[in-house]
Amino acid sequence: MTGAEMLRKAILERGRAEGEILKVDDFLNHRVEPALLTAVGADLADRFERPDVILTAEASGIPPGLCAAQHLGVPMIYAKKYVGPGDRHTFSREVLSTTRQVDYRIEVARRVLPAGLRVLVIDDFLSGGRTAEALGQITAEAACSLIGFGFAVEKAFAGGRERIEQHGWRVESLVIIEALAGGSINLAD
Repeated sequence: MTGAEMLRKAILERGRAEGEILKVDDFLNHRVEPALLTAVGADLADRFERPDVILTAEASGIPPGLCAAQHLGVPMIYAKKYVGPGDRHTFSREVLSTTRQVDYRIEVARRVLPAGLRVLVIDDFLSGGRTAEALGQITAEAACSLIGFGFAVEKAFAGGRERIEQHGWRVESLVIIEALAGGSINLAD
């Protein structure tokens, strides 16, 4: 069974729709199931050419990012999230979390993302695409080349894919949520 198939099964059996939010914290991004995440990371990694490094955002991007990096035998970098001012030697962007309705800054230390690397961004969710867009912008500012974006789950109705693709960046998602309505989860085929 592929990572996409395993994830789809877990979402249908154990995911919970709460309004526009899909809760997968029992297996994907709070309590983490290693076998599932290992398959998800491998499936995402196999959809792209081999990068020099995986880039993700803390905290919930770390499990799929690390599993993809391990599958490929490359390092992983995670952007740290901060609230409030910062004066560090980093690449950074301000991002609005639509889930939490709070502004935060993501930062990557300049020393860990040197120019010329081929970067693959892996994350658990694609919703509005603000964090992903910021990671893509950080990659460009670092003078690295962006291979693409791989997501475990995408909310097709939230506009994130369009936000990313408007930059000409490639997007791959293992499971696509078409709608969350009345407590039900509608997946794309």
